[in-house]
Amino acid sequence: MATDSWALAVDEQEAAAESLGTLQIKDEKPKVEANGTDVKPVENAETKPDDEDKEDKAAQSLLNKLIRSNLVNTTNQVEVLQRDPNSPLYSVKSFEELRLKPQLLQGVYAMGFNRPSKIQENALPMMLAEPPQNLIAQSQSGTGKTAAFVLAMLSHVDPARKYPQCLCVSPTYELALQTGKVIEQMGKSYTEVKLAYAVRGNKLERGMKIQEQIVIGTPGTVLDWCAKLKFIDAKKIKVFVLDEADVMIATQGHQDQSIRIQRMLPNDCQMLLFSATFEDSVWKFAQRIVPEPNIIKLKREEETLDTIKQYYVLCNSKEEKFQALCNIYGAITIAQAMIFCHTRKTAGWLAGELSREGHQVALLSGEMMVEQRAAVIERFRDGKEKVLVTTNVCARGIDVEQVSVVINFDLPVDREGNPDNETYLHRIGRTGRFGKRGLAINMVDSKLSMSILNRIQDHFSKILLYVVQ
Repeated sequence: MATDSWALAVDEQEAAAESLGTLQIKDEKPKVEANGTDVKPVENAETKPDDEDKEDKAAQSLLNKLIRSNLVNTTNQVEVLQRDPNSPLYSVKSFEELRLKPQLLQGVYAMGFNRPSKIQENALPMMLAEPPQNLIAQSQSGTGKTAAFVLAMLSHVDPARKYPQCLCVSPTYELALQTGKVIEQMGKSYTEVKLAYAVRGNKLERGMKIQEQIVIGTPGTVLDWCAKLKFIDAKKIKVFVLDEADVMIATQGHQDQSIRIQRMLPNDCQMLLFSATFEDSVWKFAQRIVPEPNIIKLKREEETLDTIKQYYVLCNSKEEKFQALCNIYGAITIAQAMIFCHTRKTAGWLAGELSREGHQVALLSGEMMVEQRAAVIERFRDGKEKVLVTTNVCARGIDVEQVSVVINFDLPVDREGNPDNETYLHRIGRTGRFGKRGLAINMVDSKLSMSILNRIQDHFSKILLYVVQ
């Protein structure tokens, strides 16, 4: 096969393919040893991920909020299930159709929303309806769901009444502050409406009553303010928002605290619950919190490998993998690339070696603070570094449209050492976004990793192209 078979993700990369002319490319499927021996996974420092790299859902959610400068360009279809089948199902294509107060419409446009996102098209008419309708909605970060429920709260508030009418609960202090920022931004022109933060460190004098109409906080503090300290009269709450439900139930005690808050609210209080995922545990939690709900789900986007060229490179060691990486570096730096490692130790080593060779690389590591990670991603997104070295956990949920090359320095495996097909799809799917062509290169350095690659191929029924140095 000629070298022009390297169909890279951007036009300029076709020129880079010429520099790979010294590589022989064979169209064949890699096989395990001829004797067919099954290679057993072995646990060692390179196949077991660091304990510190366990996924922290709250940190990941906050990171996604920090790095979203605009809405996700998604092709997901929205599935709407109504509690009342006789109710007319409708959606809106403009914010004007919602008959918002002028100061709220002004706030929406000031935030950069020109038209409703897919989730907003369907959720806003339900949330603004009279009488109020309860809602359970699945919505990933970046789809405009925070702005949607903030708009609903601001719309339902009576500014003349100086007591809490809308209550929003977030799983962590940092996430509550991020939601509070959206409320402050959108309500900038709606000066009569005030916001209070029910979070740690916000000490109020006993016996006082809160006059702010909207309260955003964490479950423990909100429960204290309602039940023990009586700062909030829960029976006067008109709208209750439970944000990041999947993060909430992953946090010790939050599920029980949220249910206790909900039980204090009046029967006609509007219940709005949002979650990025709809696992069984989330469903059970949602059904306990939200009676007779409307349901909005984002149908999972079909991820395809058809637009992604996949190759693998045979090596004998970590050092040989690094040398192979250097050999193709000229091609991958024309566009932007993500390099995935299994452990933060390997990621740190690789980033250091590439830097010593004079390459501009960014490292996304588990020990970084969320704000530091966000800064690294912004630099990468702005093109200040062309290559991002990372692990699975840190890169989950990150979309950078310019990425057209993914390198699996280590193949993805689960804790038992078996192929992690979902992670493989997630990783290389960083490249084939929005119909563009992409390139995925897999580094193979042992019988074990060859066996893992074979099993990944079998799972996807996809033949990889073999690159021989």
